[in-house]
Amino acid sequence: MAIDPRRFLSDLHRLRQFGAHGAGVVRPAYSAPDLAARDWLRGRMADAGLTPRFDAMGNLFGLAPGPSILLGSHSDSQLTGGWLDGALGVVAALEVARASIEAGGPAISVVSFQDEEGRFGVTTGSNVWSGGLSLDAADALADHDGILLRDARAGLGDRVGEPIDPAQFTGFVELHIEQGPALDAAGEQIGVVTDIVGIRDRVITLSGQQNHAGTTPMALRRDAVQGLVAFSSRLNDRLRNVVTPQTVWTIGHVSVSPNASSIVPGEVRFSMQWRDADADRLARMQGIIEATLEEVKSEMGLGVSLGPLLGLEPVAMDPELRGRLERAALEIAPGAWRKMPSGALHDATNVARLMPVAMLFVPSIGGISHAFEEDTDEDDLVAGLRVLARAAGL
Repeated sequence: MAIDPRRFLSDLHRLRQFGAHGAGVVRPAYSAPDLAARDWLRGRMADAGLTPRFDAMGNLFGLAPGPSILLGSHSDSQLTGGWLDGALGVVAALEVARASIEAGGPAISVVSFQDEEGRFGVTTGSNVWSGGLSLDAADALADHDGILLRDARAGLGDRVGEPIDPAQFTGFVELHIEQGPALDAAGEQIGVVTDIVGIRDRVITLSGQQNHAGTTPMALRRDAVQGLVAFSSRLNDRLRNVVTPQTVWTIGHVSVSPNASSIVPGEVRFSMQWRDADADRLARMQGIIEATLEEVKSEMGLGVSLGPLLGLEPVAMDPELRGRLERAALEIAPGAWRKMPSGALHDATNVARLMPVAMLFVPSIGGISHAFEEDTDEDDLVAGLRVLARAAGL
């Protein structure tokens, strides 16, 4: 094979330095470390013989001439994230494209999508590029600090170009860490993804009455936090009747106002996210969530405000591209690979609107991701690189 594992690992560790925080990274979308990382990636793409191009969202493409397969992922991180999430797929794609150019192989293009981690929404960069979300609608999205995407995009400066035509790409393959425990627990190196779950995500606000914590009788309180506690408890009981062991739901971000020890909370704003591989089940869960909110609202005298419902549908992988990955996995990691679904969301979900897509996983040590402790053995990283290269035609 033409790929150079040492060059690949060197680039991967170099990207790790942008926003480095101990073993992890702090590189959220549109932050200074994120933009610096994209500038570095732009230079590496040019050095490899690709033509680097940004679009209006800040998605960075390294284009090969003519029709090509597209490889990549994202390079932004969670607010406190791991060094491999997304970055692995981008750097592996770069190495495969570079090696193919050096060997006179097939045309391979590279992408690092922007805001996959959802600072402003759900896989925002690829969602806009694929037509799932208009740029105007995306610009109106705000992060948890109230910053609008429109204002964050203004910081791109000259990193904005003309739209990238998806018609030039024959398909998309994304390499990613598993972000779960299955491969690591089984001692396996490769997971070939069968399908990606769907997701729903919205911000909910419960409004009560701010009041004195020492003089307001319990029976007269309209406590927004107590409303959240009641909602969460009842929701867990009610969803058990419709979900499967693979279904998940999460209240992951909570903001309390005024957030003081001697004041009955007047407002609580929280994220509500749920995921499943079945679109009908996602809709049934939405109905239960909304009915439970109405019940808590009525019983506790609270106001309820629902933010926009964001989400993506479940997506099955393309049989032909998936078959290439399976054959490569059988050759590179015989007896140490499996077919598996993805419980995490990825840019491939959006790209599937435009072209055939496929994904492969390498293990996450201890199943840990979205944390500074996230890591993968280098032998497994290289195995994933080799499978990606073989499936791309090298």
